[in-house]
Amino acid sequence: MVKRQFPNPKDLLPLMQFKKPELNAKKRRLDSAHTIYDLRAIAQRRTPKAAFDYTEGAAEAEISLARARQAFEDIEFHPGILRDVSAVDTGWDVLGKRVELPFGIAPTGFTRMMQTEGEIAGASAAAAAGIPFALSTMGTSAIEDVAAAGGATGRNWFQLYMWKDRERSMALVDRAAKAGFDTLLVTVDVPVAGARLRDKRNGFSIPPALTLGTVINAIPRPAWWINFLTTEPLAFASLSRWSGTVAELLDTMFDPTVTYEDLAWIKEQWPGKVVVKGVQTLDDAKRLADLGVDGITLSNHGGRQLDRAPIPFHLLPEVHREVGRDLEVHLDTGIMSGSDIVASVALGARFTMIGRAYLYGLMAGGREGVDKTISILGEQIARTMRLLGVSTLEELNPGHVTQLQRLAPRALPAGAAEAVAAAHKPRPASRQRKTAARPTTKPSAGATTPEARVEADAAGVPHVE
Repeated sequence: MVKRQFPNPKDLLPLMQFKKPELNAKKRRLDSAHTIYDLRAIAQRRTPKAAFDYTEGAAEAEISLARARQAFEDIEFHPGILRDVSAVDTGWDVLGKRVELPFGIAPTGFTRMMQTEGEIAGASAAAAAGIPFALSTMGTSAIEDVAAAGGATGRNWFQLYMWKDRERSMALVDRAAKAGFDTLLVTVDVPVAGARLRDKRNGFSIPPALTLGTVINAIPRPAWWINFLTTEPLAFASLSRWSGTVAELLDTMFDPTVTYEDLAWIKEQWPGKVVVKGVQTLDDAKRLADLGVDGITLSNHGGRQLDRAPIPFHLLPEVHREVGRDLEVHLDTGIMSGSDIVASVALGARFTMIGRAYLYGLMAGGREGVDKTISILGEQIARTMRLLGVSTLEELNPGHVTQLQRLAPRALPAGAAEAVAAAHKPRPASRQRKTAARPTTKPSAGATTPEARVEADAAGVPHVE
């Protein structure tokens, strides 16, 4: 029989400690976030639909992005026990320099549309955390401003899209080198723009179109609205003027004729490390290893280009096995947790990059929100390593992870494999290798030239994954 008594108030008092209220609304919001998905929810509440969808969306039916995220969920970890994990080192060398965490911030375009601090918040947060920050060709902050934001400790990479106007492209590369950027991230999966249907449905354009729907959607988000109206007008830092959608800009500017010969030419112009981003087949990875690049990034552009593209995380083990001794293998697309990053490192990735996860933090709280993203991922990485029984990244290996199978290819009928191989055999080069002396523009017959539609300011200038 349970004996009951009236509770003594003195006994209850220790159980009734009330948390001190946090008066800073931003800190209160960010303190409530424990995962990247929590930051995403905050970002969605605070950001107008068109800007949020530009970050959130992918190409066509968005199958590539969904599959990439599902691939990280479909893993099984195999922990070791009775290991000393009292101290964990989450850093190592990437491209010859120390990083404190095995991830960096991916290049994103139109970043100041998400939150007015834009790339400056990303670069300064990355520098403080000891990780690289990558600036997009389509960034909304100038190369020199990003370099200044990172300060003496910042490590910046410049992401290059090759324009039809080669001279202007390489002028940006030259500025990045002079500003101290140490790595050129050449993105090769955008011969044309992917069909980003959310942007079309939202009427997303450059500059932003303030329709009645845009205004109504922004009314409950006063902080974003005030920042948009009271800060420097939004523009791509590498362009002085553009009127149209993002897809139209890509199709007008970017060169669908770029080949391996062009890549070799670009490599000769850059004094630092060269990483090729957008690799999606083993054959291309091997060819790039033969070309002598320093690294490749397995990526399907965050699902924003070819829908139903290969899943980078699934490609990783085979690519690392075949070319990992010759170059560094990096990875992006679908990363939403520190355990995703740990699994990638275990299967051979030297480095990973976050795009949407970074932008969710930026939209949730500016620079402090980016700090929160990095903090969440860093804590998850360290905790996952401890639970796996490893104290350094070097100890992670394929034995720690099994990729569970959800989608498996059907067997090809007899003779089909040979036919597919023949269809994918590289065609003979139809052009001589470009040199700096080549014409700097290559308009097709009847096409509008880039000069007629875009004014680039390569001499003094003030995109997402």
